[in-house]
Amino acid sequence: MEQPRGIQWTLMQKLEDLDFADDVSLLSHTVGYMQAKTARLCNIARAAGLEINVTKTKSMRVNASQEVPLTVYGQAIEQVDRSTYLGSIASKTGGTDEDVKARINKTRQAFAILTPVWRSKNLSFRTKLRLFNSNVKSVLLYGAETWRRTKKLDHKLQVFINTRLRQILRIRWPESISNQELC
Repeated sequence: MEQPRGIQWTLMQKLEDLDFADDVSLLSHTVGYMQAKTARLCNIARAAGLEINVTKTKSMRVNASQEVPLTVYGQAIEQVDRSTYLGSIASKTGGTDEDVKARINKTRQAFAILTPVWRSKNLSFRTKLRLFNSNVKSVLLYGAETWRRTKKLDHKLQVFINTRLRQILRIRWPESISNQELC
């Protein structure tokens, strides 16, 4: 009988790994299966004339209680609490909060870089909104398909977007308009 591999992705499919260029993320529900996958990867790499760099190899356990170290070539792999893969942050708690915070900070920077555009009197609000959607919102929502959506997360993102739109449109307190009017 074949060993269970990977993590449940859909009702009928399991996700075994994530591969991009020279990065590989192996996924498994148990330490034993993960060690077997790691050993198999090492053997396949060696057969192709490649070596796994143990110092660059990391292990992260999401919501796990067992702390038995994984090994590569007999050396223990460093345990980490968070990891970045293709710009998205995964943490050992399994939540999306850290990734969302990082995305919001990157978006603040993107928005700040465009301050001269937002202040320009030569550009129409329509042009500014198009630039906002293409150059700011895209930074905010990069990788969002991996986030676990909640009402709290949706609210946080909408507040961030509404605040920036109010800045672009120069709507300052005590002036007020509803969010519906803003949209």
